[in-house]
Amino acid sequence: MRTPSFSIASFLAILFVPFSWATSYEGFLNCLEDNSHPSYQNSSIIYTRDDPSYSRVLQAYIRNLRFNETTTPKPLLIITALHASHIQASIVCAKQYGLQMKIRSGGHDFEGISYWSDNPFFILDLFNLRAINVSIETESAWVQTGATLGEVYYRIAEKSKTHGFPAGVCPTVGVGGHISGGGYGNMMRKYGLTVDNVIDAEVIDVNGRILNREAMEEDLFWAITGGGASSFVVLLSYKIKLVAVPATVTVFNVTRTLEQNATDLAYRWQHVADKLHEDIFIRLIVQVINDSSSRQKTIRATFFSLFLGDSSRLLSLMDSSFPELGLKKSDCIEMSWLESVVYYTSLPIGTPVSILLSRNPQTDYLTHLKYKSDYLKKPIPKKGWEYIFKKMLELEAPILAFNPYGAKMAEISSSAKPFPHRKGNICKIQYTAKWDQDGVEAAKHYVDLVRKLHRYMTPFVSKSPREAFWNYRDLDLGINRNGADSYTQGAAYGMKYFKGNFDRLVKVKTDVDPGNFFRNEQSIPVLPSLGK
Repeated sequence: MRTPSFSIASFLAILFVPFSWATSYEGFLNCLEDNSHPSYQNSSIIYTRDDPSYSRVLQAYIRNLRFNETTTPKPLLIITALHASHIQASIVCAKQYGLQMKIRSGGHDFEGISYWSDNPFFILDLFNLRAINVSIETESAWVQTGATLGEVYYRIAEKSKTHGFPAGVCPTVGVGGHISGGGYGNMMRKYGLTVDNVIDAEVIDVNGRILNREAMEEDLFWAITGGGASSFVVLLSYKIKLVAVPATVTVFNVTRTLEQNATDLAYRWQHVADKLHEDIFIRLIVQVINDSSSRQKTIRATFFSLFLGDSSRLLSLMDSSFPELGLKKSDCIEMSWLESVVYYTSLPIGTPVSILLSRNPQTDYLTHLKYKSDYLKKPIPKKGWEYIFKKMLELEAPILAFNPYGAKMAEISSSAKPFPHRKGNICKIQYTAKWDQDGVEAAKHYVDLVRKLHRYMTPFVSKSPREAFWNYRDLDLGINRNGADSYTQGAAYGMKYFKGNFDRLVKVKTDVDPGNFFRNEQSIPVLPSLGK
């Protein structure tokens, strides 16, 4: 680690933070030097605001450009850890000098809370910790928190064409946040979530101790497998269980507009999607498009599928369970499981699978974004679908994605992991708005559109509470300012994300981090009697 400079530029950069912190800034930097591993003293891992590489490092893993504005609060410094001792030093010194630590592994968090805060803060960036050790003999892999999903998939396929891991479809998502929050993908109906396939973990706790599953005990292990790790510890790595995939899988992408009976197909989809064979995953994506023939706006429903098997078997299953879609042999494309990962990113067929090793997101994943989520427990009446499509045409921008549950997802207890959304859910609904323009006005416009569509959906989705998905972080549900009533603030969003598991998460948090060091705008709070 190089010796950090404390120049005039550094001093000017911190004039906008409280004086008590500004006077401790150099002390914090010296503390980091004193507490890090000696062999890294000459490494360039600390980036202060006057460092010429500061902006590049900060922006390298900002995935939601809504939080890359000049008005977005910036970290006082960024620590790009190379070794566990750098993390330990960060914890020790942040506690000593009262600085908030934000933990970033991939930057795909939808509200950007791993790289902004209204309080003086720094980023502990874990992208350098990305080792992946795959063992086909034990059908497992140790994966460090800074690895991306694409890297994980590629390294598994290097060792075996018939093994995979049930995680997300975006290859540049970081392992840390995705797995710990209960990440899902298009094999979840067969194998469940990421956290349903985690065997062990290595973490650093608030006291700087490195713990594995045995040392941390089961309550904490339970919490970091679905409740998010960043409320409790710094995650170093997970040991994941590999799952079997066939040598040949089949994908299809069938689209229908309103004029092609999209309403009837969407209505039918919700009755069968969670009841199909576990090898079939069909995501329904609904969006407004410009019809090239009529030159008018219409609704397009896309049925996007992964089937764990060949096309002949898929067609047989679809003919008996969802014949209304009219799936044909020509709609089906057979490929390897790894190729299907590339296909699901909407890259052209034939794109080399080595693209999964790239840590640069596609343009579609690097834009201004707002997400929300819901859960569907009862089928929407046909009149309801007509109403939803009418409102979407009025709003024009938001996209709805319906991700089917059932099968394995319905077999796992709602309390087995902090993620509670199991039996009784037809699907999870994802709301998305994307836009290219910078600035507050553009953001307000598109965010309001998503919020309006979310309100329009109220009659059709879960109630008391209206449930939401933790990994689709949504600050509309509440913000924890970490005050004396942090438990009350936390319950506002915690009950929606975790339902009956929230109080157990709070108890674990209070046991392992009573001082609420690991905190962010939607972290798990401590019990009121011990909260700060």
